[in-house]
Amino acid sequence: MRTAFLKSTGQIPISRDGDLLTEAQIFSTVKDVLATTQVIDIHTHLFAPAFGKLGLWGIDELLTYHYLEAEFFRCSDTRPEQYWSLSKRDQADAIWRALFVDNMPVSEATRGIIAVLKAFHLPTDRPDLAEARSFFKAQTLEAHIHKVFQMAGVSTVVMTNDPLDPEEAAVWLNGVASDKQFCAVLRLDRILCNWTTHWQVLAGQGYRVDEQASGKSGTEVRRFLVDWYERMQPVYMAVSLPDTFEYPSDTIGNRLLKEAVLPACRDLEVPLSLMIGVRKQVNPSLRLAGDALGRADLRALENLCREFPANRFLVSVLSRENQHELCVYARKFSNLMPFGCWWFMNNPSIVEEITRERIEMLGTSFIPQHSDARVLEQVIYKWNNTRRTLARILSDTYRLLSEDGRGVTRGDIQRDVTRLFRSNAEAWTGPRAHLSDASTQTS
Repeated sequence: MRTAFLKSTGQIPISRDGDLLTEAQIFSTVKDVLATTQVIDIHTHLFAPAFGKLGLWGIDELLTYHYLEAEFFRCSDTRPEQYWSLSKRDQADAIWRALFVDNMPVSEATRGIIAVLKAFHLPTDRPDLAEARSFFKAQTLEAHIHKVFQMAGVSTVVMTNDPLDPEEAAVWLNGVASDKQFCAVLRLDRILCNWTTHWQVLAGQGYRVDEQASGKSGTEVRRFLVDWYERMQPVYMAVSLPDTFEYPSDTIGNRLLKEAVLPACRDLEVPLSLMIGVRKQVNPSLRLAGDALGRADLRALENLCREFPANRFLVSVLSRENQHELCVYARKFSNLMPFGCWWFMNNPSIVEEITRERIEMLGTSFIPQHSDARVLEQVIYKWNNTRRTLARILSDTYRLLSEDGRGVTRGDIQRDVTRLFRSNAEAWTGPRAHLSDASTQTS
């Protein structure tokens, strides 16, 4: 029952949905709400079926994910050049033997594989992959995607789409049918970070640009972005930036950011996602597994938020040391939305620390997680981990709130979880994104 207000206070009770929960009921209610609320996965590297082989799925792709490759080279005598000479199937077999047969799969990445196998009722302790391969071979992609999303509690995933990638661009140019389960993102890395090796692609498409991004290059890049916006209908534009990123500074990337990208985002009413802190190829022999991280100077973010108040910024940082600064900046700039625990941050111990800090400083005005999945089935274990971690965090939060004098109802919890899982993403990506059209809020 609702707590009675003393008439002498003159206070009017807040209208709320449901009875107040006891401390014993809070944890089970939080778990249930988390389990039944579908999520918008705001950043992945997945692809809709129309993109064919660009979309990765199945046991061999799961095992050759670069997180596991990095771990494999620590646990095996196999040299990188030997590994890269193997077929995908043989690479998967080698990783399975090294990390799952000869060692217990206790790391976050290997435990994720176990969780996926369990979800499909496949054995987790066999010496070979025959049964798992047989299972995945029998699946049809569209039905498998639907099943995986149901198992993960995901209604919509946001892709990463690069218009300067020749293989992907060819698909877009041939026309891509709308798919409510997959939303596009216009990725800008090759434009903002690698202009000197990619400007000729734009020039070859008829845009009047040059290597120094001089003259009308800014205007022409802006035209390129508008053209690809019309083609892709992306929910945001995005770029991954190094730990050395500075703004303002006199670089080609910053010039294009100021003259082309930010004006285009503003006019098209889409946010710009900044993922800051990657150090590319510190060990090139490991290929995709060879990237690392560094602490960034977030005064660049401060300068962008202040100079471009009409733009919205989605921001994730890769260094643990930058997380507190990001929270503080989010308190100062309403055009900044922190999202997710990216890449090396996506481990439960770190996710818990960061998410507790964000709730303490920002309430529910952030997006707690994205999967960053490169392989379809990864969304199963990644979102299971997120729900498991959030259950502890939110239960503790509501218990403390209740002890301090504000009771909690199931309706209160549902409202907060919906904001964290859906509404903040829907609101931030704007009226043209249509993320909310993909599914209802609860399953």
